Amino acid sequence: MNILVINAGSSSLKYQLFDMDTESILAKGVCDRIGIDGHLKHTPVSGGKPVYDSDVPLPTHAEAINAVIEKLTSSEYGVIADLAEIDAVGHRVVHGGRKFSESVLIDEDVLAAIEECTLLAPLHVPANLTGVDACRKVMPGVPQAAVFDTAFHHTMPDYAYTYPIPYKYYEENDIKRYGFHGTSHRYVSARAIELLGAGAQGTKIVTCHLGNGSSLAAVKDGKCIDTTMGVTPLEGVPMGTRSGTVDPTLLDLISTIEGGITLRESLDILNKKSGVLGVSGVSSDFRDIEAAKLGGNDRARLALDLFNYQVAKHIGSFIAVMGGADALVFTAGIGENSPNTRKGICSFLGGAGIAIDESKNDVKGEYAEITGAGSSARVFIVPTDEELVIARDTKALVACKA
Repeated sequence: MNILVINAGSSSLKYQLFDMDTESILAKGVCDRIGIDGHLKHTPVSGGKPVYDSDVPLPTHAEAINAVIEKLTSSEYGVIADLAEIDAVGHRVVHGGRKFSESVLIDEDVLAAIEECTLLAPLHVPANLTGVDACRKVMPGVPQAAVFDTAFHHTMPDYAYTYPIPYKYYEENDIKRYGFHGTSHRYVSARAIELLGAGAQGTKIVTCHLGNGSSLAAVKDGKCIDTTMGVTPLEGVPMGTRSGTVDPTLLDLISTIEGGITLRESLDILNKKSGVLGVSGVSSDFRDIEAAKLGGNDRARLALDLFNYQVAKHIGSFIAVMGGADALVFTAGIGENSPNTRKGICSFLGGAGIAIDESKNDVKGEYAEITGAGSSARVFIVPTDEELVIARDTKALVACKA
């Protein structure tokens, strides 16, 4: 079975084609600048075909999907003979609201329910739906599945997901903590359970998805009991450009300081101009900030210390509510590739008994166990694979329908 995985953004579309008999990637790529001038990078992984990397007119997502299909099936760059070899499509959908606690096959009712989540994720949901619509037009009759970033966190208890605001907003408007990066937290926590050598029952794991967007999850008995992101991805730890959790009064203070800008403009500052970018004044890329720190930039040093401290503080709180931890897992772009970040975070966790072996920590982009002598929990680096989770869920849904 070949499954195409789609991750559609407002002006981009990432994809991977899997052979699910072997769970191997046949091809992957990204369409950028959709609706502007358009660019496609297509990388065949099997068959020794060349990479295609060039500007392509992509006025809409429909043209992007058509361009992807053309490259997947072309004699020069393709890995399949024709469109009929794609058995199903799995879509990453950022927000599933209260309705979706697991992945589902897409029909008209599902589409309507996803559209109702637009209020909760106004930037992401329309883009996700655009990707679904484009695929349905190009591949009519091919099963399509929605895999939700929020689904893994539906196991949180009510005292973890409820905000201390008037309860009517939850009852009438679905305002609660949802959490994100669920497919990543689900994948790496399951892998950690395997590495611990026991079943899920009784395990206590903290997963740290650290990238330009970052979130942590407390996973007990294989289920999420808490996470750092909230009703939107703005809450939690500081990130590349997002502030993370701050005093909400800042919105009003920023508006006043900036001459009476609107609430949306204040939120734009917290979403796009804050985090390590706002503190360092250098970049939202941790590699740039680390280089600036080495060059003596004290604000770069502060941005990194602030990030590491906030992540460690949330790890500590999750260890406390779980009554300990068997494993701490680092994943995603920064978690997998920044030894300095992992070291900096764990330097704040001595009181929780966590220690790493610095010689084992000197790795990037690969699995490693970096547990130090006497550590109270094992510490792992686990490269995430959200696309494989989406492909597996899609395969299972299609098999059930059959």
